[in-house]
Amino acid sequence: MEKRRVKPESAGRSARWATHRQQRRAELIELAIHAIREHGAGLSVATIAAHAGVTKPVLYRHFADRADLQHAVSEQAARMLLRRLLPELAADREPTERIRAIVEAFLAGAEEEPELWRFVVHNPGGEPAAGADVVANNISMVAGMLTAVLVDQLRARDMDAGGAEAWAYGLAGLVYMAGDWWLQRRTMSRAALTDYLTSLIWGGLAGVLGPARPETDHRPSEQSLRLVAGLDIPPPAAGHEGEES
Repeated sequence: MEKRRVKPESAGRSARWATHRQQRRAELIELAIHAIREHGAGLSVATIAAHAGVTKPVLYRHFADRADLQHAVSEQAARMLLRRLLPELAADREPTERIRAIVEAFLAGAEEEPELWRFVVHNPGGEPAAGADVVANNISMVAGMLTAVLVDQLRARDMDAGGAEAWAYGLAGLVYMAGDWWLQRRTMSRAALTDYLTSLIWGGLAGVLGPARPETDHRPSEQSLRLVAGLDIPPPAAGHEGEES
C-alpha cells in the first residue's frame, strides 16, 4: 500500500506546535518553582496551577501527574545546581581547595533554595518513589564531579583510577545526606560544615593518594571537563497531547 505523503505545510505546523508545547512546558516549570518558593514545598498542584494562571486540567495537559511535574521541577533544579558547581570544578586550585569549593557551592545552592530542596528531595504530599529517583539523579551529578577530580589526581600519581567512581559515589552520598541533615537541624554554620566535610573527604583521600608529582597541573584535564559536561540534563520532554492553554 502506498504511504500517505505528509504535506510540507502540515509538517511545519506540527513542528511549530511541538516547539510551542515545549516552550509552554518550560514556562510552567519555572512558574512552579516560583510557586514553591512562595508557598512552600507542601503546596498542592491546584496552588501551582493557580500561581501559573491556569486550571489543573490545563496543567495536566503538559504533565502526566504530580510525579511528572516533580520530576520536571527536579531536573530544572539540578540544572541550576550544575551551573553553580561547574565553575568551581574548572578553576585552577589545589585538589583540597577544589573539593572544598564543590562542597561549599553545593551547600550554598541548597541553603538558598530551602523550599525547592524540600520539594525535590522530600516531596511532601507526593509519591516517595519519585523523590528517591530525584535523590539518585542528584547524587549521580555530584559523584560525576568528584570522579573528575579523583581521576585527575590518581593519574597525576601514576595510580590506577579504577576505584575513582566508587569512591566518588560514597563521597557524594556523604555530602548529600550531611547537607540534608544540616538544612533541617542548622546546628552549625555552613562554613563549619564545609570545613568538616572537606577535612573528612580530603583526609581519607590523602591516605590513598599520597603526594602528587611536583609538576602536577591543578587545572582539570579536558577529559575530566568532558566527563562533567556529559552530566548536563536533557530538556524536559513534552507532556500529554491536548489543546494548548
